[in-house]
Amino acid sequence: MKMLVRLRKRFVYLLACLGIGLLCTYRIYNVQKDFPDYDSSYLDNALKSAKNARDIHVVIGYYQGNNLPWVHNENITEEILNQNMYSPDPSAGKMGEAVIIPPFESPKMSKLFQINRFNLMASDRIPLNRSLPDVRRKECKGRTYQVTQLPTTSVIIVFHNEAWSTLMRTVYSVINRSPRSVLTEIILVDDASQRLFLKESLEAQISQLHVPVKVIRTPERIGLIQARLLGAKQARGQVLTFLDAHCECTEGWLEPLLDTIRENRQSIVSPVIDIINDETFQYVRSFELHQGGFNWALHFRWFSLPLDIISQRQNDPTQPFKTPVIAGGLFSIDKDFFYKLGAYDEQMKIWGGENHELSFRGWMCGAQLLIAPCSHVGHLFRKSSPYTFPGGVGDTLNSNLARVAMVWMDEWKDFFFKIHPEVAVYAHNQSIEDRLTLRHKKLNCKSFKWYLENIWPSHFMPFDDRFFGKVRNIKSQKCLQSPQTKTFGQPYGVATVSDCIIEMYSPQLFILTPDGYLKTDDSVCLDAPEFKDSVSDVRIMACNTLQRQRWSYEKKTERLIHTASGKCLDLPSKKKLPVSPVGGIALELRACDDKSKSQTWALEDIKWR
Repeated sequence: MKMLVRLRKRFVYLLACLGIGLLCTYRIYNVQKDFPDYDSSYLDNALKSAKNARDIHVVIGYYQGNNLPWVHNENITEEILNQNMYSPDPSAGKMGEAVIIPPFESPKMSKLFQINRFNLMASDRIPLNRSLPDVRRKECKGRTYQVTQLPTTSVIIVFHNEAWSTLMRTVYSVINRSPRSVLTEIILVDDASQRLFLKESLEAQISQLHVPVKVIRTPERIGLIQARLLGAKQARGQVLTFLDAHCECTEGWLEPLLDTIRENRQSIVSPVIDIINDETFQYVRSFELHQGGFNWALHFRWFSLPLDIISQRQNDPTQPFKTPVIAGGLFSIDKDFFYKLGAYDEQMKIWGGENHELSFRGWMCGAQLLIAPCSHVGHLFRKSSPYTFPGGVGDTLNSNLARVAMVWMDEWKDFFFKIHPEVAVYAHNQSIEDRLTLRHKKLNCKSFKWYLENIWPSHFMPFDDRFFGKVRNIKSQKCLQSPQTKTFGQPYGVATVSDCIIEMYSPQLFILTPDGYLKTDDSVCLDAPEFKDSVSDVRIMACNTLQRQRWSYEKKTERLIHTASGKCLDLPSKKKLPVSPVGGIALELRACDDKSKSQTWALEDIKWR
């Protein structure tokens, strides 16, 4: 039996490390999974790892909503929904360890899982003040802060039908691991929850805490954006710190955020977001050397830091680093600056796209967006959400994203709407005059072109200095295509050519940057990892700025030449089996041959604006 339990623990741990949920899925190559107590030599190792492998490519998935079979499960009664089953075991989840539910309780565990879309039984067995490992790097542990010089903060937590144990564990972790002198208050904004245990019993629980905690309740569902604005208006702290309702703050999480704002009041700063496993509630340390971005659908993504930023950070790895976009769930901002910058767009609905809007507006209008590597906060990532959206998930998200594009993306909104016509239909009924006035007249903001050039130069958007379009093999008349099968939500695999699609078909659209990287959506590049072989496969892999991913196009010979080897992109010597669900011919890298028609390629420009 003990052997069985150990095997099960190992299996669950493996699942946690491979990627927890659609909302935060990690691809980590040749990088150590844990760095519990390391010194600055870690950066050297990370740099070598990034140069010799694919490095890290992290993907945040898309909200699924709850048009799913468990929502109307008749076995979930009102009695069950309103029952607080918190019954802690003092040793459960200690030091962030996994909670393993015995097999005989699996049926009940599965049933309760449907309520919040995480393992409620495991959560209810973990104490509210459970211990966590100190996951900070060695240099961060050695840093000291003049707490008396830090600004004060109000921590704002919005919840809707949240589980008692996850909500209160968030509150307890804030209180237990924050300097009392800077923690002005915790504001809980109840967005029209129906659970009875979130009413009077919640009020009674927080009244016993030694830090001021108050609850603001909305009479009807208003969504995350409006609820945060409601909490911000009543905040008394100098800084607004927003957290989700299922987080756990670690030792020293708050001081780096506040110190960054102390140094520059126009900073918007986020912690490193670690993972709380939705199945076991194990605390899994995240790899910190990544920054936020977005793909062509404006879905948030984590991408590895460019090598030049990694190199710069070797002098002081505790310093915050820039991020083009923040995840949006966890961040701090000076309250006065928040309102000067325009707060949130009040016409955006419920949830979705608000982090892009704040990030674009922040960078373009005078703020700096940073990630503080010495601040770690765990976040419970779920594979799907249990919440309903008034008006429907699609209407809400598409409407929000249409507003973001229309106000902030300039001519790149045309590209976005062409790629995603399902969003373009929501552009016609948007009233954006007030946000355009804010941008152009009140804040005198810079252009989206400036943003791409200066804040995210490694972007994969079409641009004046690069080719954008289809790459057609002249012999086969087929087009280069990124894989249709996706590993962990990310295009990755053998590069192929397939029948060319006339429409704006994203998998067949590529850019060729001035420095020779053939990129497509989600920052994946044409790569030849085994280029030293006489004949080698060509792959689509996470862009990593390595020499093996660089190509040049000779207009005269119409060949795509691999820079590191001098070889040419070619069809296989004989037709290979399809390598994707829609078919395709796998490409190869081989010695250039002036007489070979299969090595000729046409770069067909596509008008994107």
